[in-house]
Amino acid sequence: MGCDGGTIPRRDELVRVKQKPEQKDKDAEREFRWRHCTLTQQRLQEPIAMCGMGRLYSKQSVIERLLEKEPMPETAAHVKSMKDIRQLNPTPNPAFLEEDKSNGLLDTRHAPYICKLIGLEMSGKFRFVALWSCGCVVSERALKQIKGSAASTCPLCQAPYSVEDVVVLNGSDEDLELMRVKMEMRASKRKASKKEKKGAKKVEVKAEPEAEAQEPVALEKPTSSSKVKAVAPIKRLGAVNAMQDPEMKRLKSDFSVAKDPKASDVYKSLFTSHKTEKDQERAHWVTYNPFYN
Repeated sequence: MGCDGGTIPRRDELVRVKQKPEQKDKDAEREFRWRHCTLTQQRLQEPIAMCGMGRLYSKQSVIERLLEKEPMPETAAHVKSMKDIRQLNPTPNPAFLEEDKSNGLLDTRHAPYICKLIGLEMSGKFRFVALWSCGCVVSERALKQIKGSAASTCPLCQAPYSVEDVVVLNGSDEDLELMRVKMEMRASKRKASKKEKKGAKKVEVKAEPEAEAQEPVALEKPTSSSKVKAVAPIKRLGAVNAMQDPEMKRLKSDFSVAKDPKASDVYKSLFTSHKTEKDQERAHWVTYNPFYN
């Protein structure tokens, strides 16, 4: 029944060793986090948004979940309204191919987005940050290099930002604790700004009755008769000046070019009122002579 000829079994054939637990593929896990929505586990679709903890979402899926009032998963429990997310403005990677049409495979060699400043791919191998104030996405390395020359200003859109606006995307456990503190700082800032606005409105409301308490200055409105009296002399003077204008004199029926001292004798001879036209005996050259026909 076997083992003939003095076969000696080995230890690994007699003793069953406990199998090692299956280990996760770190590269696949990292790629999944940077290319899939934290809420639906589906591929990220633009517009892309982030929460205060630095996790990535498809904005449309967050809106649908909030409208349907479905409970959020534990990773997104802090997202309770649209104020808790910020739309991102990532830079597309020109080397990334969305889909290989010949084989129907996704491009896993390149990341869909890159850092616009130094060209690092946003694949998870390098740390990336996003600014809550404007939504621009850059690599942490580029932000540290530029921070010395242009502090508190976004290197892409030149919008100002503060320390609590810098959010690490898909950070470690230590980063998550820091992001939670920054979320509280931003929330306290919003509350303080609201109180300041309310205080300013109250001051304006109190100032209005004081202004109304002052005695109004009575101004006499000009009556219609006074307007007529004031306008009548102006109209009369204008009419007199208009009648003295030589152009207006010419429009009168009793005006004659022969009596105009400014007109030349050649110009006067063109009209029938000239003496040469009155003394002539032949017919008029156009039709007839009205003086003799």
